Amino acid sequence: MDAKARNCLLQHREALEKDIKTSYIMDHMISDGVLTISEEERVKNQPSNHQRAATLIKMILNKDNPSYISFYNALLREGYKDLAALLHSGMPVFSSSSGKDSASGITSYVTTVLCEGGVPQRPVVFVTRKKLVNAIQQKLRKLSGEPGWVSIYGMAGCGKSVLAAEAVRDHSLLESCFPGGVHWVSVGKQDKSGLLMKLQNLCTRLDQDQSFSQRLPLNIEEAKDRLRILMLRKHPRSLLILDDIWDPWVLKAFDNQCQILLTTRDKSVTDSVMGPKHVVPVESGLGKEKGLEILSLFVNMKKTDLPEQAHSIIKECKGSPLVVSLIGALLRDFPNRWDYYLKQLQNKQFKRIRKSSSYDYEALDEAMSISVEMLREDIKDYYTDLSILQKDVKVPTKVLCILWDMETEEVEDILQEFVNKSLLFCDRNGKSFYYYLHDLQVDFLTEKNRSQLQDLHKKMITQFQRYHQLHTLSPDQEDCMYWYNFLAYHMASANMHKELCALMFSLDWIKAKTQLVGPAHLIHEFVEYRHILDEKDGAVCENFQEFLSLNGHLLGRQPFPNIVQLGLCEPETSEVYRQAKLQAKQEVDSGMLYLEWINKKTIKNLSRLVVRPHTDAVYHACFSEDGQRIASCGADKTLQVFKAETGEKLLEVKAHEDEVLCCAFSTDDRFIATCSVDKKVKIWNSVTGKLVHIYDEHTEQVNCCCFTNSSQNLLLATASNDCLLKLWDLNQNYCRNTLINHLNSVTHCRFSPDDELLASCSADGTLKLWDVRSANESKSINVKQFFLNPEEPHEDLEVIVKCCSWSADGARVMAAAKNKIFLFDIHTSGLVAEIHTGHHSTIQYCDFSPHNQLAVVALSQFCVELWNTDTCVKVADCRGHLSWVHGVMFSPDGSSFLTSSDDQTIRVWETKKVCKNSAVVLKQEIDVVFQDNEVTVLAVDNMRRLQLIKGKTGQTDYLTEAQVSCCCLSPRLQYVAVGDEDGAIEILELLNNKVFQSRIGHGKAVRHMQFTADGKTLISSSDDSVIQVWSWQSEECVLLQAHQETVTDFRLLENSTLLSWSFDGTVKVWDIVTGRIEKDFVCHQATVLSCDISSDATKFSSTSADKTAKIWSFELASPLHELRGHSGCVRCSTFSEDGSLLATGDDNGEVRIWSASKGELLHLCAPSSVEDGAATHGGWVTDLRFSPDSSALVSAGGHLKWWDVTTGESAQTFYTNGTNLKKIHVSPDFKTYVTVDNLGILYILQILE
Repeated sequence: MDAKARNCLLQHREALEKDIKTSYIMDHMISDGVLTISEEERVKNQPSNHQRAATLIKMILNKDNPSYISFYNALLREGYKDLAALLHSGMPVFSSSSGKDSASGITSYVTTVLCEGGVPQRPVVFVTRKKLVNAIQQKLRKLSGEPGWVSIYGMAGCGKSVLAAEAVRDHSLLESCFPGGVHWVSVGKQDKSGLLMKLQNLCTRLDQDQSFSQRLPLNIEEAKDRLRILMLRKHPRSLLILDDIWDPWVLKAFDNQCQILLTTRDKSVTDSVMGPKHVVPVESGLGKEKGLEILSLFVNMKKTDLPEQAHSIIKECKGSPLVVSLIGALLRDFPNRWDYYLKQLQNKQFKRIRKSSSYDYEALDEAMSISVEMLREDIKDYYTDLSILQKDVKVPTKVLCILWDMETEEVEDILQEFVNKSLLFCDRNGKSFYYYLHDLQVDFLTEKNRSQLQDLHKKMITQFQRYHQLHTLSPDQEDCMYWYNFLAYHMASANMHKELCALMFSLDWIKAKTQLVGPAHLIHEFVEYRHILDEKDGAVCENFQEFLSLNGHLLGRQPFPNIVQLGLCEPETSEVYRQAKLQAKQEVDSGMLYLEWINKKTIKNLSRLVVRPHTDAVYHACFSEDGQRIASCGADKTLQVFKAETGEKLLEVKAHEDEVLCCAFSTDDRFIATCSVDKKVKIWNSVTGKLVHIYDEHTEQVNCCCFTNSSQNLLLATASNDCLLKLWDLNQNYCRNTLINHLNSVTHCRFSPDDELLASCSADGTLKLWDVRSANESKSINVKQFFLNPEEPHEDLEVIVKCCSWSADGARVMAAAKNKIFLFDIHTSGLVAEIHTGHHSTIQYCDFSPHNQLAVVALSQFCVELWNTDTCVKVADCRGHLSWVHGVMFSPDGSSFLTSSDDQTIRVWETKKVCKNSAVVLKQEIDVVFQDNEVTVLAVDNMRRLQLIKGKTGQTDYLTEAQVSCCCLSPRLQYVAVGDEDGAIEILELLNNKVFQSRIGHGKAVRHMQFTADGKTLISSSDDSVIQVWSWQSEECVLLQAHQETVTDFRLLENSTLLSWSFDGTVKVWDIVTGRIEKDFVCHQATVLSCDISSDATKFSSTSADKTAKIWSFELASPLHELRGHSGCVRCSTFSEDGSLLATGDDNGEVRIWSASKGELLHLCAPSSVEDGAATHGGWVTDLRFSPDSSALVSAGGHLKWWDVTTGESAQTFYTNGTNLKKIHVSPDFKTYVTVDNLGILYILQILE
């Protein structure tokens, strides 16, 4: 240290030791790198404040010049300006060319200039914001030595002062632009006497040798003149920095032809002064990484080691530099208070988060309060009104025009004042302005105006009702989306219960809102405001919530379904149904078509929630450990996370480069693991979606991933097609253990409840148990042996063990292979139970309930089953998915389970509800007779019972039990015919239950049967190529044998003739009395899939797998017309009643209407309604029927659709619960329709009149 500096320090040692408090001074010196942590500890250990100061000065005396400068600067920074003045004369002198100070990377010249100018030191913890610093320096250079202003503006606590100081901490900038020095004045909120004192102090600093005047200026004008002369003559080409300017009149006192850099919260503050002006806006928050960096420096930890609360603190305060620094400083003193300070921030307890010695305000709320107090009196109330805005919501000007009853221009003028003062932020979207508050401002306003909030929300609703009717809200209105999203929030906050119920229980509102924003937000509102809605009528609330939850997968798609028609499918006791019926009746009068599902009472919907988060098959879904969230993954390569109760999306991550096969939450719910066909395993932050790890040591696709059940020693297990299992420790970047012994792909793995063992299963036919600690194989169970047949070669048998799961007590392990479930004792490896699901389909997945003996099983034929593993009895069938079910999983408490499917949906089911209501389901082969205003349905159920159902009353008679493959009713309902899988046929007389059996029968399963009009003859066809004509009363039988392959179907004509068509491509006309072929048409090269006959019996149509349809005359050997244009198999056709039109439907979901006389295409029905590659019709078109007047057409496929024949446009769609409708039975008056979907649900529909 220079002798001059040392002497000065010794000379004033006593004054320094008496007055200074060392704590904050040492912070600055550590930041400058001139004091070490151990030296700080030595000082802190001294018993009294005087001794701490003496020890610090003793240390400085033994150090170098930069230590003296740092100490001097720290005194200035902490407000000891009188003591700093004592040391000023001893400041070491550096030449401008002296080297850089190794500690801070800044030249000694810069340090001296800034020190003398009173520029604050860098904060104790400092992170650079290069982009902003460069922007400020660029604007300063633009002044080019001429008078002018550079304003740094932003909200309270955004770091303006630190940026101003950092901008001038630059050697080349000072040397080239401000060689006269830099002078810093902390201005703040001042009255006239306070401003005069600031000006007097500045004049004294600039005229230390008092060469201009012996006395201080006596008023502001004199001070302004003195300052101008000093800057011009004594300090030319210097920079004046004015920190924290509030008022334009204050700025005028410094308007004296010099170069000025200022910081302010008010953008318009420079409007009152002359000269060139430049502005640098400062965003309100640091980025997340910068915020974490500050916290890590304060608490002396690596950024990666910071607890989860650190991320939450940054998120909560939106990275406000002030808040991050305040909390960081507090945490340095109280390192165990992460939770405490996060909670204070969340609870808006800003007074508890105080005080950084270098900030001018006691606490954060004071800093913001002063900004608000500075507003003009006439606009303060408008700022208070903003208390009701929500975080992260940008509000269009129009909303505030309605709230304040003002013109747009007036509102924008008021809001611009708030923006200018950094009290509000503005975004421009095209011609419109959107305004929003920083989270801290929202919190501050909410806390400050808590007692007024209810009235403010009420004011918002009252004003909305003045300007808008709900039915007049239009999507093209600027404010429309705001009201749809937040109207319910304002009503609930205003305690307007009656209005909220009227809104939420309105089908019109539901329709309008779901059409714009989808169903999840609405379901969330029903959950959020349930306590209010339940007060009026809990059942009504439940009706609407259930309606949205179970139809969400339809309401979120395009084209948007008719919500009234969906409402008509609700139970008749439901408020949704009541409103839909009312609305439908009004619309029917104006020509709209609606359908009543008249037998729906017998149907119970067992799902609690249906969501469609993916655009392709869902391969896996799982609950979080707290049961609040669901993660899912699939063929669209994404990871989705949504709320388990409402389906509201929380996260969407483009997770892998190929299909994602599995996902799993960690036990503490912090992480989600995913694995993929791309051979990679990835770990994600479950809240932010940030990628935490990538593991790529597997050499084939990774099928499964799962975490240990305890978070203490968190491990991840993965199973792959490379025959390996791997264990991963998340603290390492490589695999902890590789488990080798499987001889084929490893399909699945699960940790035991105590994490001691890992179970794995494989395509090699084994289930293996591994010791987790040693990674050694503990047991191997050969599952393949249970499928061995002595007559089949052992080597040819392939058994893939698909899945495994542990019982809650860890004593048993369950494995699934083919269509069986096995339970093994883990101690003896013995088989405890074997469950045969009895299906031809494969078990895809299984899961044990966490609390009892139930197991849920997913099957490839769309079905999910619940089994009691103790009794090996099936408890329930869960039908609802429209395609393969890939995954099932119980919630952590076992109260519900989820299923994920190829149909792009995830369903959540309530376990108790499912167990109580296992539905009886029907096979799709039914027969229907419409007679005397009654509908009679003959059907076979899944219990092999033949049922006769009266459609209008729902009365069911059980006739017999048999292995029925098809059945039919005689026209007058006297007889029932039944064909079975073995080809046997019998007839039951309904009056006396007398049974007649065919002696001949068929060699294979009977597929089609029909009585003649008099009921005396039964015609049948089967999987063989023979048609049987059985006059059952006389026991005479005629066989029609000429088709070379299976008969597809047949149709009776008049005069004892019959038309049949076959896989062999031919259509034949038979005399059923003689059994002779009357006509033989070679129609197609491929299978003939359907035929229809015109009403005058002169023409017939044929359609084929060759993608064509043809119209034939019975008199000609070649077709009248060949109808081309379909791009899929043409599966069905029908003539209109008058024979002028022919409709055809194909496997791509297209329906085409043709002129039967000309063979010209008249209409291609709805080709544009294709979404995400799904067919128009949701699948194959399997059946078509015209109305008697040929004005309407109904088609069956994935669902039912009615078409206007004149325009070719859709008139109505009825979404069945299932899909793949095979046939539709239509009454002669075209008012009643009957079908069965692939879930076995019967639909008897009637047009609403």
